[in-house]
Amino acid sequence: MKVLYIGGTGTISSACVAESVRRGLDVHALNRGHTARRRPLPEEVTTLTADVRDRDAVRRALAGRTYDCVVDFLGYTAEDAAAAVDLLDGRTAQYVYISSASVYHKPVRRAPFTESTARRNPYLAYARDKIAAEDVLRRAYEERDFPVTIVRPSHTYDDAHPPLPGDWTAWDRVVRGDEIVVPGDGTSLWTLTHADDFAVGLVGLIGAWQALGEDFHITSDEALTWNEIYEVVGRAAATPARLLHLPAEFLPLAAPDWFWSDLIVGDLQHTAVFDTTKIRRFVPSFRPVVTWPEGARRLHAWRSAHPEETRPDAATDAVLARLVEGHRFASAAVARLAPDHR
Repeated sequence: MKVLYIGGTGTISSACVAESVRRGLDVHALNRGHTARRRPLPEEVTTLTADVRDRDAVRRALAGRTYDCVVDFLGYTAEDAAAAVDLLDGRTAQYVYISSASVYHKPVRRAPFTESTARRNPYLAYARDKIAAEDVLRRAYEERDFPVTIVRPSHTYDDAHPPLPGDWTAWDRVVRGDEIVVPGDGTSLWTLTHADDFAVGLVGLIGAWQALGEDFHITSDEALTWNEIYEVVGRAAATPARLLHLPAEFLPLAAPDWFWSDLIVGDLQHTAVFDTTKIRRFVPSFRPVVTWPEGARRLHAWRSAHPEETRPDAATDAVLARLVEGHRFASAAVARLAPDHR
């Protein structure tokens, strides 16, 4: 099997590349080569260098090449999907598009999510773009027999990238005993998946002709509250997490400049629990084994071994501190409504 990864050095894609190499596939990777220092490609991988946004450069890089499977981690919009169809039609026997589980209906009407759950997310532009891209690919399958398989990760992490809003800066606040804001009351259920587990499911779909025209989410079955997620970080670091709670809709008001504000409102504040029957049926070897307590221990060890790469970011720390201050203001405002303050 000859497989091309568009991407290949990110949090999820690097694990999939490593799993593909382990299984003996002939692995190629197309990317700009900018993030390979943290997650270098295995020496067995054939590398192609091009910016995926430069479609002429990608066309030149792929000239004369064909693949059994192309896995695309860098397509985000309907325009990206249409370009992929035009470029890869006739060049590959399977195109695996990495979408997102954020496409499922928000607010949540029924849990767990299945692949047939309605796709609608009016709160998050990223999710709407993924839905539009899926629609382009679905039409290409139905009208042109384009061999697409759609895969929807949820919140996936690896040993070098914690699954926390604020990344290593949030982790650092827990470790040093600073307060951290959790949206809502922290009791909505959320699913975290280690990239090594995700990779088993995705690579199992490569070359599976029955998966053409199908869509899959690939997640663990471990449902955790956000309070538990942070508390596990505290236990891994031997420092109890100091959690404050703030309504999610306050985040875009207090931190409109923060990348995570829209993601929390449009995705992370909602319960996300998944029925993984379908991926297990198609890939019987998919059995997630990395629990969040184990993942947190691995992250803690990685942080200890890579202090230069896990330092807190000053701008992110300022945003997180601003949210803590916002909690104090909100608490004081509510306290003034008490009868003895009138």
